[in-house]
Amino acid sequence: MSQTTTAARLWALDAPRMNIDAAHLVVGAEGTVSIPLPAFLIEHEQGLVLFDTSMNPLVCDDPALVFGDRPETAMIESNPEQRIDRQLAKLGFRPEDITHVVLSHTHSDHAGGLYLFPRAEFYIGPEEFRWAADPGETAYLFQPSDLSDEVKEFDWHDVDPLGTDLFGDGAINILHTPGHTPGELSALVRLPSQNIVLTGDTVHLREAMEWDEVDPNDWDYEVARKSITTLKNLQEDEQAKVWIAHDPRDWADFGGPLSAIE
Repeated sequence: MSQTTTAARLWALDAPRMNIDAAHLVVGAEGTVSIPLPAFLIEHEQGLVLFDTSMNPLVCDDPALVFGDRPETAMIESNPEQRIDRQLAKLGFRPEDITHVVLSHTHSDHAGGLYLFPRAEFYIGPEEFRWAADPGETAYLFQPSDLSDEVKEFDWHDVDPLGTDLFGDGAINILHTPGHTPGELSALVRLPSQNIVLTGDTVHLREAMEWDEVDPNDWDYEVARKSITTLKNLQEDEQAKVWIAHDPRDWADFGGPLSAIE
């Protein structure tokens, strides 16, 4: 690897929220929590990188357009300005400006906007496409249209199980942190002011890291706990701050949506 550099800045994009029982996210958690369903944009001198793509933009117009009479329709709060293309526009970018998309995993709240970026290079974790084709009891977490034949023909790259340094300079390291799904990914982003770990769904709430506890929907509980340890080690070894994408407390700590972190 060449000398380590940094990305220029990072933004969390505003997104729909889902009101959900915390026990569905961390075993032993209690109460209802309003979780963001976001994407993150990273600016690097070699390109614009999206980490996840949030939900299908139609959810921002009306959740029923995607979920119909399923429970999700009543659980989601959204507005049209939260469409990922409009969020990018607020920062002065267009979908065609995105050069790389890192998909943490294939659940619908992360993969819904993939179709908007046909010119980008895409990164996915080991075995993730295979898992998405036959997810068993967790099939309700997927939307088959997110991974249409057209989307599968995009320029996809498998992330190495030991990790992938996206630009070869240490600024954005894609990490394989399986457990929630076989191909679950996180990312270590080095910025001028700080290092940040984007967790995907390796963990959903702070309690998962505090208790070393899993999501009841995780693919493999033992593997998931090992990945929680990986996050903790990164936090210590890289002096990094962990941003749990679905935890509203983390959003408050990092300044909220569209706040540039440099």
